[in-house]
Amino acid sequence: MSNQDKFKQYFNGKVAVITGAASGIGRALAFKLAEQGCHLALADKNFAALKTVKDELNSFDIQCLIEELDVSDNQAFIHFSHRVNNELSGVDMLFNNAGVSLIDSVENQSLADFHWLMNINFWGVVHGSHAFLPYLKKSPKAHLVNVSSLFGLLSLPLQSAYNSSKFAVRGFTESLKMEMAGTNVAVHCVHPGGIKTNITNNAKISSTHVSKSKILADFNKQAKTTAEQAAEVILQGLTKNKRRILIGNDAKLLDRIVRWFPATYEKILGFEKGVIAKRRRQ
Repeated sequence: MSNQDKFKQYFNGKVAVITGAASGIGRALAFKLAEQGCHLALADKNFAALKTVKDELNSFDIQCLIEELDVSDNQAFIHFSHRVNNELSGVDMLFNNAGVSLIDSVENQSLADFHWLMNINFWGVVHGSHAFLPYLKKSPKAHLVNVSSLFGLLSLPLQSAYNSSKFAVRGFTESLKMEMAGTNVAVHCVHPGGIKTNITNNAKISSTHVSKSKILADFNKQAKTTAEQAAEVILQGLTKNKRRILIGNDAKLLDRIVRWFPATYEKILGFEKGVIAKRRRQ
């Protein structure tokens, strides 16, 4: 049996739930899984875009339900989990993928925006895990996948809110993995590096102290990995039962640097140079 046949056998006939499925990594996961014959329950706040994804998935011989979902709404998530279990007769995989970005300094950013981001990036993961864990435990072999970030491994200036949420996802997921030890539920934390998606392009900036155009130009120049490549790495990680899934050479390299130089990586990587230079110009 070829590796591709083994891959298809692993996911064929399973049921996967994906949040943030209307674009980016979530959308790519949906198509990768559909190709393997996996049934899908897709959620996103952008329902119009989600309906387009569902239309594009009609060519696959699978069941696919969609739901407009704000992952920060716990009761809505619970309702979604009941619907998925009832209509698809169980759940085998959950991908807590939905996320947003906020770029600003601690002293200038709006606390309302900080709460908004945490409610989606962190609480959305907690809500999803709580809502679907009872159903995942009924599967012969289940996977619970939480998407953190490279920024859940290291910190950058102007990313305090995003860093906070992604470090929190990492801590929550690693603890949950230990709690699920010896059960049928494998827990995975995903750390993508620079991925060619719209999360940074759509980032919210709550003050006028930051040049969004420069940040976007720098990010888009450094983002080398496509959403499709990221989805492939994630699914391969599931088949190999990896606890931590790093995506992209940038994530792998920077993870090593942080582990080798935990107290000085920001100086080695030059993260403070721009901040210091800007302060001197003021």
